[in-house]
Amino acid sequence: MSTSILFIGKKDDFFCEQAKSFVDTHFQESSILLGSRGDNFPDEFRHWKGDYIVSYLSPWIIPEYMLERTNGAAINFHPGPPKYPGIGCTNFALYNGEERFGVTCHHMDPQPDTGDIIATKKFDIQESDTVYSLTQRCYAHILSLFYDIGHKILNKENLPDSEEDWKRKPYTREELNELCEVSPEMSTEEIKRRVRAVTFPDAPGAYIDIDGMRFTYEKEKSEHPIPPA
Repeated sequence: MSTSILFIGKKDDFFCEQAKSFVDTHFQESSILLGSRGDNFPDEFRHWKGDYIVSYLSPWIIPEYMLERTNGAAINFHPGPPKYPGIGCTNFALYNGEERFGVTCHHMDPQPDTGDIIATKKFDIQESDTVYSLTQRCYAHILSLFYDIGHKILNKENLPDSEEDWKRKPYTREELNELCEVSPEMSTEEIKRRVRAVTFPDAPGAYIDIDGMRFTYEKEKSEHPIPPA
């Protein structure tokens, strides 16, 4: 009996396209849904039933009723280690001066980035890393982890059960926005830490509000206009 998969991913992303190609090639009963941040979740997928939902850099939070319809599992690939659930994981890791980072595959619960962890991959952060370079390495490691898990699903093996747990509640958009704010009261070192942690090609970066006016830090234009997940 063939395995049915609903693959939900990020539109116009190189790494997501490779994962999609794997699903297209190896699973006869596959449904593919790609989208961008701000898109509405398509109604035609709300009634899907099958074996696995795979969320791969998905722009949507998958509805709880869909998670309950899987015969096998609903899993997500998160671009951060268990220490950094939620949004802005690369940003906060650079701000905190982490030396190691990683990516996580986990079961999906209604609350994002809280489900039981299946597996992780870890790697070093370099002093020269930017948000962009760290994000791109995350994407490469997610693809590698996806292949590992994808082959297990294909071979009808049990999914791994990691001994790791999430280390905190998920970071929020509000916390990331707060990280972007600088003020004259901050030390030069603190301002530099924040600028490094939130500067990304074609995305809002560090800012300061003065007398009702907002001034935003702008680095040289980058040739890599790929937004963070």
